[in-house]
Amino acid sequence: MSARPDEAAGAVPDPSSPTDIEAIERRKADHLRLAASDRHQSPGAGWEDIHLVHDALPVTDAEDIDLGAELLGHRLRLPLVIAGMTGGHPMARDLNADLARAAERHAIAMGLGSQRAALRDPSVANTYSVARDVAPDAVLLANVGVSQLIDQRGERALGASELRDAVAMIRANALVIHLNYLEESVQPEGQRRARGALEAIAAAVRTVDVPVVLKETGGGISREVAIRARDEGVAALDVGGYGGTSFASIEAERAAAAGDMERARLGETFAHWGIPTPASVAACADVLPVIATGGLRSGLDAARAIALGATAVGIGRPMLQAAMVGDGALDRWIGAFEHELRTAVFLTGGRQARDLRSARRVVMGPTAVWLQHMTD
Repeated sequence: MSARPDEAAGAVPDPSSPTDIEAIERRKADHLRLAASDRHQSPGAGWEDIHLVHDALPVTDAEDIDLGAELLGHRLRLPLVIAGMTGGHPMARDLNADLARAAERHAIAMGLGSQRAALRDPSVANTYSVARDVAPDAVLLANVGVSQLIDQRGERALGASELRDAVAMIRANALVIHLNYLEESVQPEGQRRARGALEAIAAAVRTVDVPVVLKETGGGISREVAIRARDEGVAALDVGGYGGTSFASIEAERAAAAGDMERARLGETFAHWGIPTPASVAACADVLPVIATGGLRSGLDAARAIALGATAVGIGRPMLQAAMVGDGALDRWIGAFEHELRTAVFLTGGRQARDLRSARRVVMGPTAVWLQHMTD
């Protein structure tokens, strides 16, 4: 059952009771709290396996290097996207405001968390719209889940007007549709109907008047999926590969707390499931523009991702942790990221960040095996 192109009533009820809305808000608060902790981090995506070959005689001054990037028709000063993390509960408003101000100051992009909560309960819309209020010129990405594009048990699919509302809520420059079937599989209240998802994505592309980005949330995207997405009009991918925050692990803890030991075991079993981010980037970068998200922790990791073909990189947990400290911490983190990326370009003989794509590199360890099999 795919998303309806209009608002005609269907047989599936629309949850609107306070209990349903409060459950969504509690889940968002749980995700934010658990994502900021150390215990749900994957061992790593394998970025340390990628070695950029040193150029002992750089061709330009470090301060003259251009780190800008073009993403979805917009110019960024740095190839950096604040990964969509939060919204839909009171704590999220201040965090999104802090993150959006940083995006505005540094001319980078920012994603918002899933807007499902605000589409069901307009009283929390300001936890998302605050981003545009404080960042009038930043590149902002709206966000809905692929599961919400399909009728689920107890919940109807988002209609065309609701997708447009999600974009209008933050005057977004693009709409992200996030793929999170791993998380939904473990989540006690997960939505696991997937039949018709690709058709629903295609309908969304036709519905909104901004580019659509397909984003994974920890499982990575294969070349085959990238091609299917491109053929349906998707403009870019955020590969969201294995190596960062494990939402399977987060949902396992939530399930255990709710006494659902079967789901808890499922989450623990699949905590290390997914395509590592470097392999996903390399497999998809010649199909569509790629945002590399998943386990990146520095400007050097960003350089490695760009060398594999990424257009930009997405950073989640480090930005969340900095935002919880304040604006100064965010500026320091972004400043360090910029310095690290600039140094990597300088020491590989480049004049601009995209020159990293032609930089010599040596790939070792498990990442080399992944790259061999994913790019054959």
